[in-house]
Amino acid sequence: MPVGIIGVRPPISPIVITTLLTLLIAALWSLFPHPLIALVAGIALLGLLLVIHSPVWVGLLFIAFSFFRLHEVFPQLYSFRIPLLLALGTLTTIGWHTLVTRNITPYNSRELSAFGIFFLLVTIGLLFAGNRPEAISYWSATFVKIGIMTLALAWLLRELDHFRFTLRLLTTTGLAVGLVTLYNKMNGIGLVEGTRVTIGRSIGSVLGDPNDLALVLLFPLSFALALWLTRGLQWWERGLGLVTSITLVSAIIATQSRGGLLGIAAICGIYGIYRIHSKLLLGGIGLVGMLGLYLLAGIGGRQSGGVAESGIDQSAMGRLHAWEAAIGMATDNPLTGVGLNNFYYNYFYYSPSWDGLNHAVHSTWFGVLAETGFVGLIAFVTMVTLTLRSSITTVHKVQHAASPSPPELRAISEGNLAGLVGFCISGTFLTQGFTWPIYILLALSVAVAHYVKSVHSLNLT
Repeated sequence: MPVGIIGVRPPISPIVITTLLTLLIAALWSLFPHPLIALVAGIALLGLLLVIHSPVWVGLLFIAFSFFRLHEVFPQLYSFRIPLLLALGTLTTIGWHTLVTRNITPYNSRELSAFGIFFLLVTIGLLFAGNRPEAISYWSATFVKIGIMTLALAWLLRELDHFRFTLRLLTTTGLAVGLVTLYNKMNGIGLVEGTRVTIGRSIGSVLGDPNDLALVLLFPLSFALALWLTRGLQWWERGLGLVTSITLVSAIIATQSRGGLLGIAAICGIYGIYRIHSKLLLGGIGLVGMLGLYLLAGIGGRQSGGVAESGIDQSAMGRLHAWEAAIGMATDNPLTGVGLNNFYYNYFYYSPSWDGLNHAVHSTWFGVLAETGFVGLIAFVTMVTLTLRSSITTVHKVQHAASPSPPELRAISEGNLAGLVGFCISGTFLTQGFTWPIYILLALSVAVAHYVKSVHSLNLT
């Protein structure tokens, strides 16, 4: 096991846990002798044992449902409240293994410290938010979960098997969402502007916006490509990576999101840098690839941002107005911004061109600037920069080890770096500052770096 991660106290035996729970069930049965007691208790017992003994599974499944919105992609799952159950399971397993068994030893890093500072600034900003109830609502419903799970993932992922499962789960989940996206496109379900595909628009899903859907599809692409391009993995894993990569690229094209296309180019560029030695050839392939993606996406035929609009198109002009509004919000509130999730509600007061509707910022960097001020933006950029530097260093160490590194480690490290670069580039047009991707990538970067540092058997040079 990696040094410094597993504590010295031995875990409580499963037999002890099962015995205690069985006695509890017997006591309940004596008080309420109903068949449902045995059924519910049996299911609860199995669930509790799974939570305690498979913390990585529970944590990653919570990420899958929370970020990929699987219960909205597949509405049949909606009534089961799976994200809530997984959230409770995650908190239970973290508390159990941190406080009772000591199997998880928390540790710190520069990236986690930077994240903690940014999280604190966002939290303080709640007190000064223009629409305080909206800021508190988003913080309690989403951002505090991101904060907890960022630390949890960094501490939970500590073995090669964990990284292998992460790669498989993210790739498989991305494939599922990509297939539903293509199905909706082919059947004309939930189309925006007549051509741009969405998921769950009729039920108010966050995937009902094509740009947000492109963001969700973009995240697993870097890991799918890692599975496909990493030698040494099993043949079916590489096949899964190839099929998923094709599906995700096709699905992102169907959203007609310019930020999504930039993200594809950035992710593919990272893999090209490590595999194509001629920079001239790489640049030529990149230009041809971007042109091909643009033509395949049919962005010129979009109702907003298409070639039918002369000069700076409506979509681009709307972004410029939104960015001007973001600068105005930060200028008036340089220390705290207008508050978490408050850009939309303050747009009217700062927009240089009011068209009767509030608009989203459509930029990670300007979104963070508007809602946390200049101080928050500095903290956020610092956090992203430290994570990028750590990821680049990890990839270098893994690729230049004295002995060949495990393929899972090479795949997760390179996939994580590609995802970070894709986030930075696509963030120009996609609002990702307070959503899951960057924080999952940060947690993965910390976990992989900690593993590489801890396992001396790699003989890194």
